[in-house]
Amino acid sequence: MLTPLLIAAIVGYLLGSLPFGYLVARAKGVNIFEVGSKSSGATNVRRVLGSGPGYLVFLLDALKGACAAGWPLVVARGWSSSGDSFAAGTSITTMAIGDFTLFDYQAIAAMGVAGLFGALVGHSFSCFTKFKGGKGVATGAGGFAVLFPWGALIALAAFALVLAATRYVSLGSMVAAVTLPVSAWLLGRSNLTIGVSVAVAVFVVLRHRANISRLLAGTESKIGRKPGASQP
Repeated sequence: MLTPLLIAAIVGYLLGSLPFGYLVARAKGVNIFEVGSKSSGATNVRRVLGSGPGYLVFLLDALKGACAAGWPLVVARGWSSSGDSFAAGTSITTMAIGDFTLFDYQAIAAMGVAGLFGALVGHSFSCFTKFKGGKGVATGAGGFAVLFPWGALIALAAFALVLAATRYVSLGSMVAAVTLPVSAWLLGRSNLTIGVSVAVAVFVVLRHRANISRLLAGTESKIGRKPGASQP
């Protein structure tokens, strides 16, 4: 039972470890771990290099999460000789972890979750950058776009509202993460989806500990500040 989960977690970790933020910044002659918040996430890349590189890194990091969570489903669909296990309308978010069989949909759901967790760890502690990385927001968003699309949309709306009201990307990211388990519970999703949402929300908030301190101190950077400008 543990072998499929372990495989998914390892593949997810390797995908998540791809240091797109570091590579995009390096292409511009910048070591992203030495500037701004010293994070390789899209927010810091945007702050230092501008919107274009920032959005590119966000999309690439989200793609990592989507691939890490979605590849078990894609592989299973390709290998399955009959479509009975993947009937139209079957939702990965409504299943609970059950006994593992080769193409058991419950097993594929669990593998997707393991892959997402692996990607989050890989993104935050990449083996390619001496275990440094970002905070996992974009990677988590990509993973939930596959595992829990409605939750991802609700989280995106929450992020946009908070960002528009406060211009704090970090605060918007944390609020978006917290809305995931709330929306999973309100929409009657499975215990698996609720549990995963809670775990990811806790992970994202913990990765923003320094941002929380700056928010409380009133020194957190707001979106719209020119790249390289000094903090107030």
